[in-house]
Amino acid sequence: MFKGYTELLVQKRKKLVLVQFNNPKKRNCLNRSAYIEITRVLCEAAQDDEVTIVVFTGVGDFYTAGNDLSQYKNIDDLETFITESTKIFKEMLKAFTECPKVLISLINGPCIGIGATLACLSDMIWCSENAYFATPFVKLGIVPEAASSYMFPLIMGRSKATEMLLFSEKLLPYEALQYHFVSRVYKPSELNNVIWPKLFAFSELPPESLQISKKLLRNHQKSNILQAIDAECDELYKRFHTEEFFNALMQFNAKKSKL
Repeated sequence: MFKGYTELLVQKRKKLVLVQFNNPKKRNCLNRSAYIEITRVLCEAAQDDEVTIVVFTGVGDFYTAGNDLSQYKNIDDLETFITESTKIFKEMLKAFTECPKVLISLINGPCIGIGATLACLSDMIWCSENAYFATPFVKLGIVPEAASSYMFPLIMGRSKATEMLLFSEKLLPYEALQYHFVSRVYKPSELNNVIWPKLFAFSELPPESLQISKKLLRNHQKSNILQAIDAECDELYKRFHTEEFFNALMQFNAKKSKL
C-alpha cells in the first residue's frame, strides 16, 4: 500500500498518512492522474486498519494552484475527454466524502480552486500565515465544484460564500479563521515543533472512537454533499462545452504565456 504514486508524495508515518501535492513546477496544479491517485490513496487509507488520519499538504511554497488547465490543449476527442474527466473527478469527490478516516488539510501556501473546495470536504483545516484561498470559477466560465455551493454557505454564510464563489474574492488566513473556514492559523516557524507534534498526537487517539465520532459529526451532511456534487458536476459538464468557457480558457492561457 501507499507505493507507486507519481503526482503525489505519499508517506505512511505510523498511524498517519501524509499526502503531498507534488507538481511544484506548476504550483502543484492537479491533473486527471492526480485525481486518480487521490482517489486511490483515500481508498488505501480506508482499508488500512492502522491508519487513523490522512493529512494533505503541498510540496514547496504552494498548497495547490488548482486544476491544471493545460489538460485542455491538443485534445482530439473533446467529448470523450470531458466525459472521462467528469467521471474521474466525481469518483475522487465521493472518495473524500466516504472516507472513514479523519482528513486534515494542512494549507502551507496559496490554495486555489479545487484545492480550496477539496479542503472544505476535509474534517479540519489548518493554514499557514503564508496561505490564502481563492475560487475563480466564474472567471473561468465555469461553476462551483466539490460541493462548495453547499459547504461554503454552510460554513461562512451566504454573503461571504458569494464573495468567493461568484466574485473570486481572496480569503486571507485570519479572515478564514474569523469565518470558521479554518480552525487554526500557524506561523511557518511552528510547523515542525508545534503543528506536526500535535497531528501525530491526534493520530494516536483510539481509532474506533475517532471513526465513530467522525461519522456522527458528518453523517447528517453526507446526503446534501453528495447531492451538491452531482448537481455541480452536471453543470460543469455543460459549461465545458460552452463558448464562454473556451474564451475564458484562451484568455487565461494568453495571460500565462506573457508571464
